[in-house]
Amino acid sequence: MDYDQSQKITWELSLECRESFQDAESSGEAAARLEFRPVDPPCAAFNWFLFQAIGEQHRWGGRGDWDQAKWDELIGKETFETWVGYLQGTPVGYAELESQDDGSVRIVCFGLLPQFIGQGLGGVLLRRVVDRGWQMGANRVWLRTCNHDHPHARPNYEARGFRLIEETVAPPNPRLQPVVFTGGQSQQEPPLGS
Repeated sequence: MDYDQSQKITWELSLECRESFQDAESSGEAAARLEFRPVDPPCAAFNWFLFQAIGEQHRWGGRGDWDQAKWDELIGKETFETWVGYLQGTPVGYAELESQDDGSVRIVCFGLLPQFIGQGLGGVLLRRVVDRGWQMGANRVWLRTCNHDHPHARPNYEARGFRLIEETVAPPNPRLQPVVFTGGQSQQEPPLGS
C-alpha cells in the first residue's frame, strides 16, 4: 500500500481472544531458532537503542525529545514489559507491552531491525508477543500502527487475526533524529570545547 506521507493515518487493531490469532506459514530454520527473552532487569538505554534502530525508518513518534528520566519512568512501570527476539545472540526485533486499566494489554512497540525484515521472523515474533500479552492476563491484545510503518505491517496484523477498531488522521510524525550509523556526527551536538 502506498499512503500519503503528508499526514499520519493511525489504525487501532485488536485481537479479542487468544483463538483468533492465525499463525504465519512455516518460516524456516531461522524462525525455529528464534529465542524470545524479557529485558530483565529493565534497561532504558537498551529500549532507547531498539526504539531508535527500528523506529527511525518508520517515523515512530512520541519519544524523540525524551531524556533519561522519561525512559526510566517508562521502563520502571509495574505494568510495562520489554521482550526481545534473538538469533544466536543477536537481537532481531522487540516489543514493548503494557497492561491497561481496562484489563487489556497494549503492544506499545513492535518491530524488526531492518536487516531481518522479509525472513519470516516477524510472524513468529508476533506470535510470541501476543502469547505474552495473554499470559499477562489480557482480556484483549491490541496495538496501533500507522501509514509511516512498514507497508506490510497492517496487512500482516490483519492476516494474524487483528481487526480494525478505529482509524484517525493527524499531522505526520516528525522524523527521528538519526543517531545510529551517523559516523559520530550529530547535528545538535555542540562543538568540542564549548
